Amino acid sequence: MTTMPTPLPQIAGRGGLGLILALGVTQVAGYGALYYAFAVLAPEMTKSFGWAPEWTYGAFAAGLLAGGLAAPFAGRLIDRHGTRAMMSLGTVLAAASLYALSQAREPVSFFGAMIALEIVSTLVLYDAAFTALTQAEGQGARRAISKLTLIGGFASTLFWPLTTTLLSVFDWRTIYQIYALGYLVLCLPLHLALLPARGGPKAVAAHADRPDVAAESYLVGAARSRAFLLLALAFSLQGFVMSAMSVHMLTMLQGLGLSAALAVGIGAMVGPSQVAGRLVEMLFGTSLEPTTTAWVSAALMPLGFALLLVSGTTATLAGLFAIAYGVSMGLSSIVRGTVPLRLFGPAGYGAMLGKLSAPGLIIKAAAPLAFAVLIERAGQVPSLLLLIGLSALAAVALLVLARKVSSP
Repeated sequence: MTTMPTPLPQIAGRGGLGLILALGVTQVAGYGALYYAFAVLAPEMTKSFGWAPEWTYGAFAAGLLAGGLAAPFAGRLIDRHGTRAMMSLGTVLAAASLYALSQAREPVSFFGAMIALEIVSTLVLYDAAFTALTQAEGQGARRAISKLTLIGGFASTLFWPLTTTLLSVFDWRTIYQIYALGYLVLCLPLHLALLPARGGPKAVAAHADRPDVAAESYLVGAARSRAFLLLALAFSLQGFVMSAMSVHMLTMLQGLGLSAALAVGIGAMVGPSQVAGRLVEMLFGTSLEPTTTAWVSAALMPLGFALLLVSGTTATLAGLFAIAYGVSMGLSSIVRGTVPLRLFGPAGYGAMLGKLSAPGLIIKAAAPLAFAVLIERAGQVPSLLLLIGLSALAAVALLVLARKVSSP
């Protein structure tokens, strides 16, 4: 198998700490307004429309599905026109979509606004931000991606309580209008001022006259195709697990015998564990191959679920589950950016991330509903066994990938 004996030298590009901080702010604002606010506001939306909750969550699932289908196209646009142009355009469109959502009065306009919101989010969230760092730093973007995800991990920590507080004063429509204006005013100047302007990554231009180096450094041919399939499989399986747990974690914890208060406490440990895992990777993980980080972090997820399976009402083991799951979930965001960069290089990076993200986003859209049906019909333990199996299979796929890449 074609391997990567010598990484390309780091190409110093426009960016540095200022770019990371700017993208950190826009990712926190983006995930908070475009994604996490929905979890708080969904019950109020359902009440205001007077329909069953399935309609509200169905619109969200339809949006995720549309975003998954749009992700490869969005990645190609970002590669072609640069992150400054496309993330700035995405900021305007995202703000417009938030406002349109606030004005929806019937099912067609509500579904249309949710679908538009998830499609344009592919131009402004992590995949686009990772591409911005890669266009600025080339192969040296790994550490920058780790720093960015460390900042981005605070999105739910900030926006869940913020949205809850606003909901005590305003209705959900006004909150989305506030977020639309705030997102536009905060993020558009940062994207216009600090993002790379040109489409092609500087690392590619720097080595355009040395195709032999590029050919020896990144996977090509059948090796590239196999690596892509293994990554897509792993990311998709992890996407199903994390999407299901984002909706059903508290229900599952209580179903396994934990009290409501303890379940909330255990669930609250996941967020800080994500940030802690990213901090450790940023400080100590840069000497490891990204593929090694990928399979080791992925292995923590089934281990955490196994602890949960045997914990019963034991708070200590349930807490260890939250730590293992949170660390694995936090590192998965870094892995999603660094492993494709290491294996495939910065050329066409945005399109590659879009292709890798598409299957996972589609599966994420179906996961909450599918898992709810499974819990209802099969029960908690079989459902938990499924999560163990899927997350373990993802870890095995990444381990196979790591071994193939490191083999002579």
